[in-house]
Amino acid sequence: MEGNSMGILSNFITLDPANILFLLFVGFVGGLVSGFIGSGGAFVLTPGMMSIGVPGTIAVASNMCHKFPKAMVGAYKRWKYGQVDIKLGLVMAISAILGVQVGIQIQEVILKTWGNAGSNLYVSTMFIIVLTIVGAYVFKDALNMAKSKNAKEETTALAKRIQSINIPPMIYFGKIGAKISFWVTFPIGFCTGLLAATIAVGGFIGVPGMIYLLGVTSTVGTATELVIAFVMGLVGSVKWAMSGMIDIRLTLIILAGSLIGVQIGAAATTFVKPYLIKFVMGFIMLLVAGSRVLAVPQYLSELNIIPIEKHVLTALDQTSFIIMSLTLLAGALIIVFSMVRGKREIKRADAIAQVRVND
Repeated sequence: MEGNSMGILSNFITLDPANILFLLFVGFVGGLVSGFIGSGGAFVLTPGMMSIGVPGTIAVASNMCHKFPKAMVGAYKRWKYGQVDIKLGLVMAISAILGVQVGIQIQEVILKTWGNAGSNLYVSTMFIIVLTIVGAYVFKDALNMAKSKNAKEETTALAKRIQSINIPPMIYFGKIGAKISFWVTFPIGFCTGLLAATIAVGGFIGVPGMIYLLGVTSTVGTATELVIAFVMGLVGSVKWAMSGMIDIRLTLIILAGSLIGVQIGAAATTFVKPYLIKFVMGFIMLLVAGSRVLAVPQYLSELNIIPIEKHVLTALDQTSFIIMSLTLLAGALIIVFSMVRGKREIKRADAIAQVRVND
């Protein structure tokens, strides 16, 4: 028992002032992005923690533990703005819980078989695959929306076909304005939970799934995902805690930063156009994927798959960290500046309307 405890503790990194400040910044940006685009922000937080040496499994578990209180705050904030479909969130959370249980089992098998290096390689590889595919699609869609004259979101042809599927039980969702089969929502929710438990990222599947397959708007999809993230985070945290994989220090530090960021991000959605939400999502996904690509050689070397010189690994690790830091900063600036500009435009429009009324 004592040996097992020492093995677990050896996975926890030493926190110096520089690491603490970086984690606070990562938490703030993760919360900002989470409130803005509706994912748990894990695609920022997990790689951010790994970039300072936190093992992949610990990063995933600690991230999931911080997720549910942050998601609860963000969901409540956006519910007050009328953006959350609570029924849709709870229905998808049912299947997401099952996905979380399966995902944690997969991660535990990988850790037991190949150790931290194997887990790190798995987490990074999954990040690269998912972020590149989903990020490219979302970014392209955002550009197409921005080029259109009205930049108005429309229900995709695929979503319309899916809405026509009639397999009981059928559930009516007010924000969509249509009845949808539970068996259509089930795989989206399950994959969301599976991905959340294995790499702490579920919004990449949940948000695009709700937008492109179910027909919700970007605003509603990103808001409703926070409900799912809350449920998944709560259930997953209990499971990970029983395995001793949660570093509560990391959880509290990133939570301190993210609770502030998530409120700003949620408020920003009321002042920006829908395509900008997708643009920010795609932009950050693609850059984070590039950061993780540079981290892969380190894990391949540790597993003795590919021999690489130490100075090369050091250079790649530093470059990966720089890209990650710049991505976080750029994402935060885009959201904050967009919110300020959008707020000014709304005030200007209100002022013009008031002048016309007075005339």
